[in-house]
This record gives sequence, C-alpha cells and structure tokens, in this order.
Amino acid sequence: MLIDIHPETPEERKIAQVAALLEKNGVIIIPTDSVYCFACALGSSKALEKMARIRDISLSEANFSLICKDLSQVSDYTAPVPQPTFKLMKRSLPGPFTFILNAGVQVPRLFRKSKREVGVRITDHNIPKALVEALGKPLVVSSVHGDSTDIEYMTDPGLVHEKYAAQVDAVVGGGIGHIEASTVIDCTENEAVIVRPGRGVL
Repeated sequence: MLIDIHPETPEERKIAQVAALLEKNGVIIIPTDSVYCFACALGSSKALEKMARIRDISLSEANFSLICKDLSQVSDYTAPVPQPTFKLMKRSLPGPFTFILNAGVQVPRLFRKSKREVGVRITDHNIPKALVEALGKPLVVSSVHGDSTDIEYMTDPGLVHEKYAAQVDAVVGGGIGHIEASTVIDCTENEAVIVRPGRGVL
C-alpha cells in the first residue's frame, strides 16, 4: 500500500491511518530529512523482529535508531546527557543527524545492544514528526538503502514501493528523498566523534 502524504502539511486523516498500522505491530517505510527509512513503533517486539528480517540481519546486530519529537522525549530514553553534548544537540537539531548516546532503562531490552547504546534522531521532516506525535512515542528506524549501491533508486517512493510492497504494511510517499544518510555522531564518551559523515554538517 502506497500512501502519499503532503510533506509540508501532512493530512491528519492519513497520519491517523498510518499510526493505526504502527499500533498494530506494523512496519512501514517513511521519508525523513535524509533517506527513506523502515519504521515501526518503539515497544513492538514483533515489528522490530520483522524489520530485522527485512534487513536480513539479527536484532542483536541491528543499528536501529529512535526518531523522537524533541530533546525532552530523547531524555526519556537515554542516560543523563553531559552539558556539552546537550548544547551540541540543541544547536544541531532538528536536522539530519543521528546522535549515539548511552541508553536509559526505558529503552526496551530487545532494542538495546550489548553496549547499551542507542542512536537518536529529531528529524526536520513533518511526516515522521506527525507520526511520533500521533503515537505518543518514538519510531524505531533503519535506512532503506542499507549498504546497497543502488541508492538513487531508493529515493523514489514509487520505486521503493515496487521493491518492498510485499514486505511492509505501507510505504509513505513524501516526495523524492535524499541520497545521503544522516551524519552519525558518537557521544557515548567525553568527546563527540563523527563516525559516519552524511547529509548533516555540524
């Protein structure tokens, strides 16, 4: 199912339709301010396991991230963030960045990796923001293109739908996506380190 939603002014009815799929353990594909991503609701173990199967990886190896609505919601799922890291995030977000932080106790055990780290995003895109607001909790996301070399193909929601229609509950079309994934910054130690350059420039 391909559901086109206006990227600037998402239609409430369509957001509610997609949120209902997520609440029923659905896995969808959504646009972000970087690339299109697989997404499910945090707390749905069935959906997390399905997303890992689609990506053909074990859940323990998956580098899934959370999309939160704001820094306050981020703090619900992470250990206390040092002041320099908080200031860096406040300056950079919302934007195409993934910050790797030490996970808090509210992150489901199934989602936490052995190192107890979690990637968090606050995306500057109205569709995922509206979905997080409708759900009242973060989305778990993973880039659609993964390690694929055919990245440009994955920027078109129609082509993404052709490829994944049988595997996901819906593809949300929000226009042509970007080629570059988010910039990943590891903030689990004293100093922030860029571990993957991407679309965002600090």
